[in-house]
Amino acid sequence: MVTVAERITVDPEQCGGKPCIRGMRIRVSDVLDLLANGLTPQEVMEELPVLEMEDILACLRFASSQVDHPVVAA
Repeated sequence: MVTVAERITVDPEQCGGKPCIRGMRIRVSDVLDLLANGLTPQEVMEELPVLEMEDILACLRFASSQVDHPVVAA
């Protein structure tokens, strides 16, 4: 298992190697999907009680870092 960002881990043997939260089987994309569908961070923590607010913030930071790259126009 590799820590790729604060609280975000990747294990090729878990969840198909997708980024997860603290080595658990909760994918970053699961949390982002819940937020994108209108749940508040508090509601996400109610749905997934093992999560902490810091986990949700780490998911948002991780997602932001993944889209924050230069685009080269040809």
